[in-house]
Amino acid sequence: MKRSTTLAVRVTAVAAVVSLAASCGAGGRDEATETTEGSTVGISDTSVKIGAHFPLTGVAAPGYSEIPTGAKAYFDYVNAAGGVNGRQIEYVVRDDSYDPTTTTQVVNELVLQDEVFAVVGGLGTATHSAVIDFLNEEGVPDLFVSSGAIMWGNDPEKYPNTFGWQPDYQVEGKIIGDWVAKNRPDAKIGLFLQDDDLGRDSEEAVRQYLDDQIVEVVRYTSGNTDVAPQIAALQGAGADLILGFNVPSYTALSQLTSMRLNYTPEWFYSSIGSDVDLVGSLLGRFSQGAVSEGSQSLEGMLSLEYIPGIDSKDNEWTKLWNKVWAENGTGEPLTNYRVYGLSQAYAFVTALQAAGENPTREGIVDAIQAGGMDFEGPQLAPFRYSEDSHLGISGASIYQIKNGVPEYLTPVMQTDIGDSPVVEYEGEESTPPESGIPE
Repeated sequence: MKRSTTLAVRVTAVAAVVSLAASCGAGGRDEATETTEGSTVGISDTSVKIGAHFPLTGVAAPGYSEIPTGAKAYFDYVNAAGGVNGRQIEYVVRDDSYDPTTTTQVVNELVLQDEVFAVVGGLGTATHSAVIDFLNEEGVPDLFVSSGAIMWGNDPEKYPNTFGWQPDYQVEGKIIGDWVAKNRPDAKIGLFLQDDDLGRDSEEAVRQYLDDQIVEVVRYTSGNTDVAPQIAALQGAGADLILGFNVPSYTALSQLTSMRLNYTPEWFYSSIGSDVDLVGSLLGRFSQGAVSEGSQSLEGMLSLEYIPGIDSKDNEWTKLWNKVWAENGTGEPLTNYRVYGLSQAYAFVTALQAAGENPTREGIVDAIQAGGMDFEGPQLAPFRYSEDSHLGISGASIYQIKNGVPEYLTPVMQTDIGDSPVVEYEGEESTPPESGIPE
């Protein structure tokens, strides 16, 4: 079975504010109450209102603004079938342009003005870090953050309402490090890192396996598009395998700079920087046409996948997403970013169902902690949710681009933060229910 990668998202953008309110035809809203079971803010007999922050405008918008369109398509699909326990999902998305100050503003609006039941899929490490304290202080379920930082799930006592969703950067870094140590034992390794939690978490993980093989470490600051000094340093150190923990625009910049320097190492990018369609288009744009657009320009690139993507045409989840998108999408093509949003929305519907017929904010948090490890969905490895961990997907498989498409080099590999070993996941991939809605 062929699959294709989807990714988390982090890039710095220019601040701008635009609202996208995806109202799903819910009826009148009852006044929220505090009951002995918990808070019903955002809940009525006929609707549940949730919110999210995404970069809908600015330099971070390409690709990343597609994620909430995928989520909305799935919520519309569920609403057309009657909603969840008779409640329509009302989805309010606000634009933060990936600027933390703007994120603070729009999340305040979601909580205090829109009175959302939960924030779902808020995007980015720097941006979401600006609001995590506020959301937990306000008792708002902060579900399935679109970022791989471990802070979303490694300390539930500090952040009891926050849950990660995708594999964290340490999980990816450990899977990469384990594979490289076994399959490239003589490689001279360079690290190309974003200078924030993405780079720091990832470096800590790969050094568990590759410390003696690393010959150079370089870092870039988001927004600085000149990475020639970093690539030249890697070349000067003789690195012949570069591990890139970066966002897609810097995958394109690192590739273009290497071409100019006639530097041809092997490249292994983490999942968030390796969407071949987006990176291929960025290569064409950044090079002003000197490099042709398309996945062929990334031939030989290594990366990881944790949910099946658009290239997995025979996968039952991909078939479902194509159906949902055809019925409820924008008319534009289905992309891996939209698949990410569809998959994340499926997880929220699963959690809302698990919270019961009369959900509360406290109830949905308890339901994820109690049963989230067994939530079925398109994820290739289980979530790690429990009272002690709010971390997301626990594994991924490694692939290499061959003739423009992924060729899978490993089964799904599974691990956790800290000293947990990397092992082959022995469970089976799930298939969606016939209705396409969690049962």
